[in-house]
Amino acid sequence: METVNWKVEGMSCSNCALTVGNYLKKEGLQNVKVNLISGDVSFDEIENLKKGSIVKGIESLGYQVQTGESTTTDRNKHFLKNHLQRFFFCLIFTVPLLFHMFDRWIHIHWLMNPWVQLALCTPVYMVGMGFFGKSAIHSIRNGMPNMNVLVAIGATAAFVYSLIGTIFNLGEGYLFYESAAAIICFIFFGNYMEDLSIQSTQRALNSLSKSQKLMANMIAFDDQHQEIVFPVENTQLRNGDLLLIKSGEQVPADCKILWGDASVDESILTGESLPVEKHAKDILVGGSLLADGTVKAQVTAAANDSVLSKIINLVKQAQGEKPPVQLMADKISAIFVPVVLVIAAITFIGNYIFLHQLAPSLMRSIAVLVIACPCAMGLATPAAIAVGLGRAAKNGILFRNAKSLELFKNITQVVFDKTGTLTTGQFTVKDFKIVAANLSEDEFKRIVFSLEKYSNHPIAKSITNAWKTKDEFRWNKIEELKGLGMKAVDKDGNTYAAGSYKISPDRIFNDDHNIYVTKNNVLVGWVDVGDDIRKEAATVIEYFKQKKIRTILLSGDKQDKCAQLAAKLGMDEVIAEQTPQQKLDMVEKLNSQSPTAMIGDGINDAPALAKATIGISMSDASHIAMQTADVVLMDNGIKNLPLALGVGKHTFITIKQNLFWAFFYNIIAIPIAALGFLSPVIAALAMGLSDIVLAANSVRLFVKKVV
Repeated sequence: METVNWKVEGMSCSNCALTVGNYLKKEGLQNVKVNLISGDVSFDEIENLKKGSIVKGIESLGYQVQTGESTTTDRNKHFLKNHLQRFFFCLIFTVPLLFHMFDRWIHIHWLMNPWVQLALCTPVYMVGMGFFGKSAIHSIRNGMPNMNVLVAIGATAAFVYSLIGTIFNLGEGYLFYESAAAIICFIFFGNYMEDLSIQSTQRALNSLSKSQKLMANMIAFDDQHQEIVFPVENTQLRNGDLLLIKSGEQVPADCKILWGDASVDESILTGESLPVEKHAKDILVGGSLLADGTVKAQVTAAANDSVLSKIINLVKQAQGEKPPVQLMADKISAIFVPVVLVIAAITFIGNYIFLHQLAPSLMRSIAVLVIACPCAMGLATPAAIAVGLGRAAKNGILFRNAKSLELFKNITQVVFDKTGTLTTGQFTVKDFKIVAANLSEDEFKRIVFSLEKYSNHPIAKSITNAWKTKDEFRWNKIEELKGLGMKAVDKDGNTYAAGSYKISPDRIFNDDHNIYVTKNNVLVGWVDVGDDIRKEAATVIEYFKQKKIRTILLSGDKQDKCAQLAAKLGMDEVIAEQTPQQKLDMVEKLNSQSPTAMIGDGINDAPALAKATIGISMSDASHIAMQTADVVLMDNGIKNLPLALGVGKHTFITIKQNLFWAFFYNIIAIPIAALGFLSPVIAALAMGLSDIVLAANSVRLFVKKVV
């Protein structure tokens, strides 16, 4: 089943996202996801889907839809197409209306004429109702009133009250045209600033997206079989196309080097600024930069299937998800507007009973309507999540879901796999010894190479890479003994074997060495290989110790080797010689004691990664390990593990700060307005600024020290 992906513009609060989502669900669409921050809307395509009617339905709610195929609303034909243009248009008429507030210094008597004020206010009111009023009506029809209902009612009440005073010549006490105009003008400004703030939360994701579209040098051949290089947009590239990539150019698509060497800057994907050396048969990731060198390469993935494209889609998907902390804010946002309408009505009635004056009572109720801000509660969580996920992605950390950001705050212990996680996973020959008489070193290496070249075991591969020779043995028969090693027979009938201590039929060897080599069941020598510790491992473990987070080594390797590694790194606990099932059981047990993160890279780690509170994998891990992990580290190491933990914890801290501000603002501001301490003009300004404060706090996550 295909997924439909659209862009919906005009959503300004969580109620907007809920309105669009509920509409799509009412139309029978499944797996509906609405991302308030980016405006992305997706759902599963169904049979006989009438996209046109769905688009019209969304637009009838007051939003604009871009389907990717065409933009359904040509907004360039609109008289005022964005909040900034609306603000400046309204400001021209609003400023003269506000002059009477400074009548001590400015005396323009004709501006006090009610008919002049009506003429100045009417264009502002019409533009305001064209946006806020239309949106309010559609949201009420849909059963989910949004914040524009409050703005439209407040501005309309002030305008109609003033209009009645003008028609019946009731005097200056009935003229509040400046309030109606200022409410509309300042909230347009607030919406514009809110849009800017939201765009800044998308900064990291936008920088990744810009790297998706670029020109490529495609190689073709003419009828004389001569190479022709011509430019083409990378979105047109397909699997198998040939490319020429020069020094200083961005890699246009995922591809494999056929010819040439290069230094490649992969910082856009991994956060690592140091260039990586690449040679023939190595993979280049689309979006990375050729710092030096020229290569010819073959495309291995089209633009939509590239690593960069998948990263961007993964981050967008995570942004659209709601962590548990947002559920409460969503519930409150859903009933916020009706509650504020009730409070405004009570404010009007209570003040009229107490003051016995219509105008002040109306102004106070209007101030309540205008100052209330459901957007702050709706944006508190998604704004922080967008910044957190963006900063993580920019540094080579991919969160598969937003929930993981929140879960990091509770982690008290981290479980590490050994091979490929704390160690490089790249074995090298550390030592060997020949015990047979009359066997030279070259002959010994030749025997071992000739046996191990037929094995896919990592240890065997490390030996064959180190002792490669063209003068290998020709075996009459060779086989792999599962769990033991390799066994072969030469043309003279001699039997050779290379494997673990179990390779001896009499089990006369111990397990002190990695590979034992025999001829006719007699030991001729042994080989030891080692796996180097990652250079960043000690620093990472020390960081967790400082944060009082327990570190546990959980491995299938031998007890003594694990104990040596753990002691060298200063880890708290060692659990060795575990099968995949035992790893799963152990992580489940640890998880029941306290929230646990696990980091691993192999197929045998996948079940345990799925069971941990947070599963963390590396980009060079097995495919299944990456699929079951909640977090993927793209820099082929654990260097950014502390940063992942820090971003997760501080994102949740920012969410709590945002929610506190949103609730505190509304709890304090609404009573102040109800008691008459704020005019509708100041209330409109305060409402616009509240979202800016919240978004600015979220944007701080880009530069905030989290490690």
